[in-house]
Amino acid sequence: MIEPINPVALELGPFEIYWYGVIIGTGALLGLWLAVRESSRLGLHKDTFVDIALYTIPTAIIFARAYYVLFQWDYYSQNPGQIIQVWNGGLAIHGGLIGAFLAGFIFAKVKNLSFWKLADIAAPSIILGQAIGRWGNFINQEAHGGEVTREFLENLHLPEFIIDQMYINGAYYQPTFLYESLWNFLGFAILLGLRRVNLKRGELFLSYIIWYSVGRFFIEGLRTDSLMLTETLRMAQFISIVLIVVSIGVIVVRRMTGMAKNRYLDKENSM
Repeated sequence: MIEPINPVALELGPFEIYWYGVIIGTGALLGLWLAVRESSRLGLHKDTFVDIALYTIPTAIIFARAYYVLFQWDYYSQNPGQIIQVWNGGLAIHGGLIGAFLAGFIFAKVKNLSFWKLADIAAPSIILGQAIGRWGNFINQEAHGGEVTREFLENLHLPEFIIDQMYINGAYYQPTFLYESLWNFLGFAILLGLRRVNLKRGELFLSYIIWYSVGRFFIEGLRTDSLMLTETLRMAQFISIVLIVVSIGVIVVRRMTGMAKNRYLDKENSM
């Protein structure tokens, strides 16, 4: 029998540290480091993104969990003690993005900074964190697709440890966590390249939204644990379509109306 990876990374007396939290925390710290470096290069105070992270990261986690619980309320209403057990998984990325967006927008207004500039700087960090964070789902054996054969996984030329971890309750499953992680790593590389293009301010962040949403739409269709809006409509696919349309619309409107006057590499703090 194939033994799954132990989700507990470290035991300190009565306390247990889970791989899920370690992996997500690692992604967040790497993303923060990247944003701090880039913000300094663009003329912002070096502590700007450290201050932002103090608000956006906790808010993102709360919103991500609340979003997930809301769409699984039939279960959590009967098991309220598990609502705060985020170490077992159950953080919805779209909920986290909503929370981070709101916290970042308020922070920008209070500090009189350009929200679009901050969002552009943060975009590669966000998708990098998502790419790394999906491996927390791998450890928890969640966010996978439908049942497949071992031969199917071997034909993907996957390492043995991934194939073994995709063996869940007597069957092998499609590693959709891996598809999304690879899609996000590719998106991260593309966003780093787009920094050199010097797009209009806000368009790097909107490009991230479009790229992530396109991948999420198709990958979500392969998953078996989707949060459902209706019996037939997956919530993540619906939101992905909305985000793609809205992001493209915002880019077009801002360019046509002249609202997008500044560019990514500009150092002034205007909107």
